[in-house]
Amino acid sequence: MPPTPTPTTSPTTPAATARAAAPAPGPLAGRLDAARPYVLSLFRIVVGLLFATHGAASLFGILGGAAGTHGGTIPTGTWPGWYAAAIQLVAGILVLLGTGTRTAALIASGSMAYAYFNVHQKVALWPIQNGGEASAMFCWAFLLLVFTGPGALSLDRFFGRSARNSA
Repeated sequence: MPPTPTPTTSPTTPAATARAAAPAPGPLAGRLDAARPYVLSLFRIVVGLLFATHGAASLFGILGGAAGTHGGTIPTGTWPGWYAAAIQLVAGILVLLGTGTRTAALIASGSMAYAYFNVHQKVALWPIQNGGEASAMFCWAFLLLVFTGPGALSLDRFFGRSARNSA
């Protein structure tokens, strides 16, 4: 009886197979992919700015003041409002500037999850019903930044490059 041929195995990995099977990106997809790090930076800057303004309003009474105070501030040291406002201001500024982004975004995301589940969800299940849309959106936006990082335009990247170039 003649020997049966043994199948040869290909040295390809599932990732290589998926890349080979994927169609080449079109010109628009290529441009969008090239802009991704810069758009991510703009997203980070806007989210950080909006978050910091919440903290500044609550701590300093600017921009209309703390919610429900008619232009006032949150009394210093009150739990959890004053601490949440301090996190909003500091984490928002750090994220805005792109320094310590992942750590600041993780703390900010956690504080917004706490706000949603401890304050808003007691009222109703859905954010549209309980007034927790901002808390939910900030929570998820910051969680995204934890995984994506600051993007191309950040102080960390700027100082990291200048340190490498001078060495």
